[in-house]
Amino acid sequence: MTHILAIDQGTTSSRAILFDAKMRPVATAQEEFTQHFPDSGWVEHDPDDLWSTTAGTCRQAIERAGLGAGDITAIGITNQRETTIVWDRETGRAIHNAIVWQDRRTADTCRALRDQGLEETVTDRTGLLLDPYFSGTKLKWILDNVDGARERARQGKLLFGTVDCYLIWKLTGGAVHATDATNAARTLLYDIRKGRWSRTMCEMLDIPPQMLPEVRDCAADFGTTRPDLFGRPIPILGVAGDQQAATLGQACFKPGMMKSTYGTGCFALLNTGDRPVASKNRLLTTIAYQLDGKPTYALEGSIFIAGAVVQWLRDGLRMIRQAPEVQPLAEGADPAQNLILVPAFVGLGAPYWSAESRGAIFGLTRGSGPAEFARAALESVGFQTRDLLEAMRADCGEAFDEGGAVLRVDGGMSASDWTMQFLSDIIGAPVDRPAILETTALGAAWLAGMRAGIYPDPEEFARGWSLDRRFEPAMAEDMRARRYDGWKAAVRATMSLA
Repeated sequence: MTHILAIDQGTTSSRAILFDAKMRPVATAQEEFTQHFPDSGWVEHDPDDLWSTTAGTCRQAIERAGLGAGDITAIGITNQRETTIVWDRETGRAIHNAIVWQDRRTADTCRALRDQGLEETVTDRTGLLLDPYFSGTKLKWILDNVDGARERARQGKLLFGTVDCYLIWKLTGGAVHATDATNAARTLLYDIRKGRWSRTMCEMLDIPPQMLPEVRDCAADFGTTRPDLFGRPIPILGVAGDQQAATLGQACFKPGMMKSTYGTGCFALLNTGDRPVASKNRLLTTIAYQLDGKPTYALEGSIFIAGAVVQWLRDGLRMIRQAPEVQPLAEGADPAQNLILVPAFVGLGAPYWSAESRGAIFGLTRGSGPAEFARAALESVGFQTRDLLEAMRADCGEAFDEGGAVLRVDGGMSASDWTMQFLSDIIGAPVDRPAILETTALGAAWLAGMRAGIYPDPEEFARGWSLDRRFEPAMAEDMRARRYDGWKAAVRATMSLA
């Protein structure tokens, strides 16, 4: 048994990747699933789709590798965070579609709690802000809107979980109801300093505590799979939310190290060590990972739309047929035009946290066409990333400049040389792309493999991190300042219309 199976359950697809004993990916399977948009700003998934695509891609990856279940030492899981599922303890059936992290239906609930002056309490306990992004108000919405749900929850008949928790329940045949500290830290219900579910937060949102899963380390025993799934029971030994798994996969183990992942959204995490840093610039204080009962904290900036802006060009505007077409299209844009796209399709994340904002584009002329839209779409990712880095620098001061001088990047968009060069240009700092871009899955695999004793400890793992390419800033400082000033003006205008 020399392989680790990593489950990477994402926002638009489920993937399974097999890693060998040297942490090299040897087989991959991926399957997209349907996105449901029942109302403006609402985003849902069918939990059965999440489960079936996960189980199916695991089987496909094992088959493609020419292996059997007996060749797999353990499973690691990484997942879209904050997405909220409630299911029946006896039947395992969800009582409502999963409410996705992008969903904004609880904006009014969050606003009402802020108006009551409760956000300081929320941030003190959870490190988070009162925003629809997080699981707690989504869970409250399900209990308030599904007939009989709250009473059944109080009776212990319903369970809550983020996607990792739901998959563990399904994989183990209902034997384990558990999550890890990184996913718990995104629920709006977990006290990240005390390391336990917060009674204050449960009372504030009227959440029956008996619904909540047990919280474990990222590298821990999460049970074994049902024998009938893959041919033999396989232990589940690693779990981390996708952005924290990417932090691990990027070997950001030292305080001051920082990574940014470009998937559906963009998420930058700055390791702050064993000290939770309270942000004064509306960033999130969260758990980067927890090993041997000891949490390592991070500052996080969350951007809701990154890779999803390319999907919008493809599926909404039909300007491209496939995502890889966007870079050559952007390269052909008229340099004399200066379109600025603020992709607030589901509101603005950090550091603005404007749930009511919606997307806008500025600088249109009669000559604006698909190439200019493509360039503006890719540039929006760089601009938003700079927003996050500026907030982190303001929160951490010299510690940021000492440890965060280089940004490690991963995720689908990081494969675009044009996008990464603009990112380096607009932030004015080097951008490092690793040799293995599958850092999220690698982080989950490493957790399970380390727990199983076949992968190295953090120090040795960090020494093995390798660079594919470094992008150095080439834009003149005055141009960088003008471009960023234009972006900030566009964001202010967008928020003024909210």
